[in-house]
Formats: sequence, C-alpha cells, structure tokens
Amino acid sequence: MVIFFRKLHRLWFLFWLIFFFVLLYPFYYLSSRSSKYYPILNVLRTINCVCSCVLSGIFFSIELETALNKDQTYIYCANHSSNLDIMVLCIIAKGNFHFMGKEELLNSPILGIFFRTIDITVKRDSKISAFRAFKKAEENLEKGMSLIIFPEGGIEEEYPPQLSPFKNGPFRLAIDKSIPLVPISLGNLWQLMWDDGKKHGTRPGICDIYIHAPINTDKLKLEEADDLKEKVFELINSKLNYT
Repeated sequence: MVIFFRKLHRLWFLFWLIFFFVLLYPFYYLSSRSSKYYPILNVLRTINCVCSCVLSGIFFSIELETALNKDQTYIYCANHSSNLDIMVLCIIAKGNFHFMGKEELLNSPILGIFFRTIDITVKRDSKISAFRAFKKAEENLEKGMSLIIFPEGGIEEEYPPQLSPFKNGPFRLAIDKSIPLVPISLGNLWQLMWDDGKKHGTRPGICDIYIHAPINTDKLKLEEADDLKEKVFELINSKLNYT
C-alpha cells in the first residue's frame, strides 16, 4: 500500500512539474534565445521548481552557515542522489547561475531546453568533452554566472546511496579562477525521491539542506586541489545521513 501511494505521489508531482513547464514554456523559449535574458530564464525555472514542489507537498528546511552574497560568483558543489537536487539548487543559488550535467540531459523533455542553452553538458569518460565543458564554465564564470555542479558526476545505482568519490574538475577550476566554493549537503532528498522516483516512488516531506560557509580559493595553488576536494567531501558528508 505504501508503494502504491508513493507511485501515485510521483504522478502528482510530475503533473505539476509538467503543468508549470508548459505554462511557462513560451517565456522559457524567448528568454533562452539570448544570453542577456538568461537571468530571466533562471527566475522562471526557479518559479517552476517552487510551485511544483509546494503543490506536491515538498518543502524546504535550509540551514545557512553564513549568508551568501547575491553579487558574488560562486561554484556550488552538492551531493547528488535525487532529481530534486536540481530543483533545490535552483532555489538556493544566488544571482545568475548555470549547471553542468551529463550529456544525456540534452534529450530530457524538460531539462533539454536549458542544457541546449544556458547550461553545460559533459560526456562521461571523455577527456575532450570534459575539457570543453570546463572551458565553457570558465567563460561563464568570468561573465559573473555562478556554476552549480555535482562533483560525484552522477547518481549511483546503490540504494540507500552513499557519497561517491569526487571528480577533480570543480576544485581545479575554483582555484584557477579564484572563485569561492560553496559545499552543500542535501540531507534527506533521496528519501523523498531517490533518483527520478521510478523505483521507489516519491513522497511529500521536508528537504533538509545545509549550506556550508563558502571556501575562499584565491590563496590556494593548483597543487592543493586534491586537499580542497577532500575538505569539501568531508564537509558535505558530515551533514548526511544515508541510512
């Protein structure tokens, strides 16, 4: 019976997600035609995320270690176990921002319009694709667009999930461009919607989110990227409860 209601809730959640996506699509399309309208595109997708979640009974409890500066460019790094993660990061991110995600998202009926325009895709296990993706991210950061990235590189098939080792790219980029890095622990999102919710359904509830203080990287050297990666891993993992 529990599984039945969780499957039913997933359909309810998808209904609202698609409803607001269709409702906003003309504005999505217009604001995605030029980079000067990307801030509007981000506002629109944040509205889509908030409305879809709230009407599905999904709310947010956000603990902020230090206030973030809306005028500061950041690299946001978060653990990844749920499709809700993207929606939550849209709500958390300050100012103009963009995501980096897997190439398969280009084919997503909802996320495709973003990953063909404002966001960046990367092909897994391709060094050339990763190089091009991070060069594009560099350009966007220089324009004042914060980067949102999941350093695990994807959602693992293990359930309950565990925090997987991080990729090096975000940490080398943060040091190279002297961009503050914000670790984010998305505590229990996997319990509300693991992956896309197909296997275990979804349920209403409160998302526990902990935003760690930004880590300044302007005095770090590239040789310290591994140390930064381990520090961020430990910070994020310290606020998780994958049991």
